[in-house]
Amino acid sequence: MDKLTSSEIAERLPRVPDWRLDQNKLKRDFAFEDFVEAFGFMSRVAILAEKHNHHPEWFNVYNKVTIELTTHDASGITARDFALAASIDGLR
Repeated sequence: MDKLTSSEIAERLPRVPDWRLDQNKLKRDFAFEDFVEAFGFMSRVAILAEKHNHHPEWFNVYNKVTIELTTHDASGITARDFALAASIDGLR
């Protein structure tokens, strides 16, 4: 999988409008009613990530989840990151 150029990233970002570019990663923050809801979401993302064979970097505190996507093998953002971001958006 090839790393996307800056212009390719800029072209694809509108397709995942809740995601932003942050330190060469796609990043999105999620907020839930409580920890159980946040953890349930993380479980659904984990199953989805396994299906994509692409795993996010994430951080959870109580009802908040932050997900960062990058392709380490390509040293940057690839089409694979955008595909997973769109799939995660479909869970909400």
